[in-house]
Order: sequence, then C-alpha cells, then structure tokens
Amino acid sequence: MRTIKDYIVLSLKGVAMGAADVVPGVSGGTIAFISGVYEELLNTISSVNLQALKTLKNDGLKAAWSHINGNFLVALFLGMGISFVSLAKAVTYFLEYHPIQLWSFFFGLVLASIIYVGKQVEKWDVLSIVGLITGGVVAYFITVLPPLGDTSASWYVFVSGLIAICAMILPGISGSFILVILGSYKTVMGAITDKDIKILAIFAGGCIVGLLAFSRVLKWLFNNFKNVTIAILTGFLIGSLNKIWPWKETKEFIIDRHGDVLPTVQENLLPGSFAGDNHLMVSILCCIGGAAIIFLMEFAANKLKSK
Repeated sequence: MRTIKDYIVLSLKGVAMGAADVVPGVSGGTIAFISGVYEELLNTISSVNLQALKTLKNDGLKAAWSHINGNFLVALFLGMGISFVSLAKAVTYFLEYHPIQLWSFFFGLVLASIIYVGKQVEKWDVLSIVGLITGGVVAYFITVLPPLGDTSASWYVFVSGLIAICAMILPGISGSFILVILGSYKTVMGAITDKDIKILAIFAGGCIVGLLAFSRVLKWLFNNFKNVTIAILTGFLIGSLNKIWPWKETKEFIIDRHGDVLPTVQENLLPGSFAGDNHLMVSILCCIGGAAIIFLMEFAANKLKSK
C-alpha cells in the first residue's frame, strides 16, 4: 500500500520524465527506467483494456480504478503535466540561448544511463549483443534523418502524437526528436505555451491511442525476451548519443513557415571548437552534473530496496 509520501515521489519522477520528454534528444522512458517505474508503467497502461470496462460494469468504479492502478497513473502523469507546462518555456529558452550547456547536461545524463541500463542485462549472450548492435544502429539512423517542414494540420498532429508517444516510452529514443523529424515540434510546444486546447486535445488523442497499443508490445517483449529487450534499449541509448552531442556545426538547414531555422545536416565537433562555446568548463560541469543525477538516483533506489 503506497503512502502519500510515495505518491509525491512518483509525481517527482513524473516531473523528471516530463522534463526529459520536452527536450529533442532525451527520452522520458530513460528516466522511467532508471527511477524504477518503467515496468509498472507498462503493466499499468496495458491494464486499460476491455477487462477494465467489464470490471467497471460489474464491480463498480473503485474496483475498476484499482484494476488500472489509477492512483499510480494520476501521480505520474500529474508530475509530467506540471513539467510540460512549467518547463516548456524554460527548455525553449535554454535551447535558444544556452544550447551547449543544456545538451552537455543531457549528454552526461544519457551517458550514465547507458551504464545503468546495461547493467540490467543479466547475461550478455549472442542474442543480447546482436540486440545491442541493432538498437544502436536503428537509433543512430533515426538521429540522422532530416526534419520535415512544419505541418500543423489536425490529422497530422494526431498521427505525430501517435508516433511520438511510442518513442517517449522507449529509453534512448526521444519523442520530442521524433516530433522535430515530423515537423510538429514547434506546433506542439507552441500549443503548450499558448494553452491551445484544440491542438493539445488532438495531440493527446494520438498519444493515448499510440500508448495503449505500443505498451502492450513492450510488455510482451519484457515478459518473454527481457534480457534481449534491455540490450536493445541499451543500444538505443548508445545510438542516441549522436543526436545529443553538444558541440555541433549546422551544414544545411531549412526555414519553416514560421521563419524558424531547422538544421537538416549537422557535423559533430570537438569540445571547445564551436565558435559560440565560451564556457567550456561550465559545459563539462553540466555534463558531470547530468551523470551525477543518474548515479544518485541509482544509489537512492538501492537504498530503498535494502530497507
């Protein structure tokens, strides 16, 4: 039985997941995995099914709420919602004015996540190694795809939500980056900051459909091929490092209908070689800070398990 304190901690984990999902290149699924709620999240989402409706009809609201682990969902998604609304502007600001420091922080976070997630693989056999390589190649390929022009039609926003939510719950694959590739990132972020209920409702509809469908696939994989699945997720994290490397030079770009520049071809540079990077030490400290958060979360999780 969870206490009020437990649900507050869950909401804080949701805040961290939401903050990660706002940034193109970082996955909220990574935070869920590290914070120890990933498998419960998949199981809970998968429990929203026809059986839940039958339970509601036959046994009432309380039994149905318990069936879908409703308190867990509310606590986690409340934290994510708070994070989306409160951090969207802040992340947009840092992406525009302090991008290297922000990407450095998340690079450290994901780098440490690779170590953490990789340690969950119980046995590195041939299948696990193949899964690791496959996950890395797929994730890398996704990071080099050029973004489409801005598309804000209602049906496209719905489809974007359906696709992006699948990435958001996969450690290593960023839902926000998928939105960038699809050309919907600015539309969705703008709807959050402007409180455009119509766009947000359409996007949320796509997310719900995608989440209910894809969570079942992931649950099945965890139940039947857990070791290989975690190895693939580790590969996803490794492959995603290409996208979040802080020091980049834009070689080619397109300008969307809002007048914003969307880079299509970028080249990774050595630290400090970027003309606008006047605070190399700060960037390195941000990277160390991101890694430290993961190790602290792991330490705290182990402490809680030992009690």
